[in-house]
Amino acid sequence: MTQPALRIDGVSHSFGARTALDGVSLTVPAGSFTALLGLNGAGKTTLFSLVTRLYDSTSGTIEVFGFDVRREAPAALSRLGIVFQARTLDLDLTVRQSLLYHAALHGIGRSLGRARAADVLEKFALADRINDKVRNLSGGQMRRLEIARALIHDPALLLLDEPTVGLDVEARQGLIREVRRLAGEEGRGILWATHLLDEIQMSDRLVVLHKGCVLAQGPVQQVLAHSGGSDLQTAFMNLVHSSEMKAAGQEAAE
Repeated sequence: MTQPALRIDGVSHSFGARTALDGVSLTVPAGSFTALLGLNGAGKTTLFSLVTRLYDSTSGTIEVFGFDVRREAPAALSRLGIVFQARTLDLDLTVRQSLLYHAALHGIGRSLGRARAADVLEKFALADRINDKVRNLSGGQMRRLEIARALIHDPALLLLDEPTVGLDVEARQGLIREVRRLAGEEGRGILWATHLLDEIQMSDRLVVLHKGCVLAQGPVQQVLAHSGGSDLQTAFMNLVHSSEMKAAGQEAAE
């Protein structure tokens, strides 16, 4: 059986008295485009922070291609690329410098770094901007540069947290199309966190996260059948309503 790109099992996390994640379990198969759907505050960014070790996970397990992120962090993180919702580019660097600096952080020599930089920039239609300052790029181009940077060490798993925030419709659609190609043509596992239903296709895998809990996961058609919804919006609302009713019943019983 093929090792999943990402396996999260029974992970919880709290900030003081507030529970951000409650027993989260999910799987991202290798080579799949998996959408992590949740409203703002659902716990998507917290989950990404645990996977990338920005936060320490104290319950459950997180594995990247079978490597535990706590016990085997170097092996796990070397197979992982990440694009966070907040921009993390140095605006005063050139596009080339941004990529070479990141390559050096991963122990990639200058010659190989230049070759990989040229390759990823070509894939994301940025080759002609290689000597431009990052600050002179458009919002969509900055996002594409962040993805190119995340791919510089050739990870087999890519996590993207609300990557289309602030982009116009054309830039948003182009970015989604390019990331889907990474899964379909290059076989990379993709976990795409979003609150936008129109970024999800029927061919995707879907994980529905609400108030720190996974309400459903699997192929989109399977989630629809499980929820009793005929479309994604109805399915999502049905799952959330069922979850809220269950929580209210538990509170009443207590």
